[in-house]
Amino acid sequence: MVKQSIFGRIAQLAKANINALLDQAEDPQKMLDQMVRDYSNNIAEAESAVAQTIGNLRMLQDDHNEDMENARSWGNKALAASRKADEFRTAGNTVDAEKFDNLAKVAIQRQITSENEAKGVEPTIAAQSEVVEKLKTGLNQMKEKLNELQNKRNELVARSRTAAAQTQVHDALKSIDIMDPTSEVSRFEEKVRREEARVRGANELAASSLDAQFESLEDLGEQTEVEARLAALKSGASSPASLEAGQ
Repeated sequence: MVKQSIFGRIAQLAKANINALLDQAEDPQKMLDQMVRDYSNNIAEAESAVAQTIGNLRMLQDDHNEDMENARSWGNKALAASRKADEFRTAGNTVDAEKFDNLAKVAIQRQITSENEAKGVEPTIAAQSEVVEKLKTGLNQMKEKLNELQNKRNELVARSRTAAAQTQVHDALKSIDIMDPTSEVSRFEEKVRREEARVRGANELAASSLDAQFESLEDLGEQTEVEARLAALKSGASSPASLEAGQ
């Protein structure tokens, strides 16, 4: 009954679905810290109850030792009275001999009473000693579990922080990924390429127009020579003979 009352809530805590509780918790670290506090408080309560149980056992043991000491003391008194009675009887004093024999009997009766009281409490002491040992073992196991819980808490908190840091880094890398075709940098690069293409097209167009102008000049020069020669023919300044001579 004592053991059950001490470890009842601890057993319930151990059987709880810790994973489900952590999943539902807004802040798992706070949940773990609260679990450590609750478990520590329960251990403190268990220590107090175990200490009280041990104290009760020690009182029973003290009473048992006192009864055994009383039994030995009354036994010694009975022996002393019996010897005194024998001395008086040897001396022929039967009255005092009878008196000390009666005292010896009283001492023996009290010795028996003390022995019976000591024997009567021995089963209780044995049972309480077994309970105390179990409680001590259970308390040590609780402390080991608390140590495991604290270590697990530290591990999970560290893993949670690492995961959060990795998530932040991942999100940061995504936000600056210049290879992303939808990013601002890619769109700006595409704009620059279109501007460069426009300039190249304008340059090609300008070059094409300049070639056409030179061709026009060449055509104009040829036409002017033709007109000059025609005028010369009409004026007689050039004749086939003169042309041959010129050749």
